[in-house]
Amino acid sequence: MSDTSLDLDAYLGRIGYSGPREARPAALSALTEAHASTIPFENLDILLGRPILLDLASLQGKLVAGRRGGYCFEQNSLFRAALLALGFRVTPLAARVRSGAPAGAVRPRTHMLLAVELPGDRFLADVGFGGGGPIRPLRLVEGSETVVGMSRFRLRREGPAWVLEGDQGDGWQDLYAFTEEPQEPVDFEVANWFTSTWPTSPFVTSLVAHRQGLDERATLRDRELTLSDADGVRTETIRDPEHLLEVLRGRFGLAFPSGTRFAAPAFPP
Repeated sequence: MSDTSLDLDAYLGRIGYSGPREARPAALSALTEAHASTIPFENLDILLGRPILLDLASLQGKLVAGRRGGYCFEQNSLFRAALLALGFRVTPLAARVRSGAPAGAVRPRTHMLLAVELPGDRFLADVGFGGGGPIRPLRLVEGSETVVGMSRFRLRREGPAWVLEGDQGDGWQDLYAFTEEPQEPVDFEVANWFTSTWPTSPFVTSLVAHRQGLDERATLRDRELTLSDADGVRTETIRDPEHLLEVLRGRFGLAFPSGTRFAAPAFPP
C-alpha cells in the first residue's frame, strides 16, 4: 500500500486532531485516542453487499471523505498511513482474537494491530478493535497497564506471544494474542477476504457498530444497543429498519438514506 498519497490534513481534520505533528509518545497517544473515539467501528458495507477495499484511496474515500467507519483492517491501515506520514516507524502485526471464544479455542489471525517504534521504546497501537479495545497505546513491556476511562488494559507474555487483556468492570479477560512477526499487505488481503465473505463470519451474519470515548461507550449488535457511562449500563431494542437508521446516525454519526436496508438484523413482520 502506498502511503505517499495520504491527505494528512483531511485525515487530521476528520479525527479532530490539532496537536503536534512529531513522532513522540505524547503525539502517538493523542492521535490514537482521537482516531479511536471519532471513527466508529462498523461492518455495514458487508451487510450492503459491498466489498471491503484496503487500498489507501478507498480508505480515505470511505473513512475520511465519506465520514464512515470500518473494521480493523480498514481502521489500522489508515492509521498506519497517517503515522508513517508523521514520521513514526510502524510494523503491522496480526492477532488471534480470544474475546468471546471458548476456552482453549484457536482462531485464525483475523485482527490487525500496529507496533510503533520510538527511540528506546515500542508501543502497541490499535484503533480497530471493536470489542472495546484500548484507545491509547500500551508500551510493549510485560505487565504494561493503562487505565482508559471505564476500562483497564494490560499486556502479558505467553511463550513467544503477547496477550492483550481487558477489564471493563467484570474482571480481566483475554482480548487477543499476537506475535511480533511483521505482516505484509497480502496477509491482510487474505484475512480481510475471509472475514468479510465467509458465510459464518460474524461480520457477515450480524450488524456491529461500536464507538467509545474516555467516559462513554456505545455498542450496537443487531437489534440491541448498549450504552455505558458513569451512570451505568442501559440497553435499548431497535424497533424497525428506520429506527436502526436513526440510531446509526445519532449514536455513531453514520448517515444512510431513508429506506436503506441491511442484510442483518432481521425484524419481525
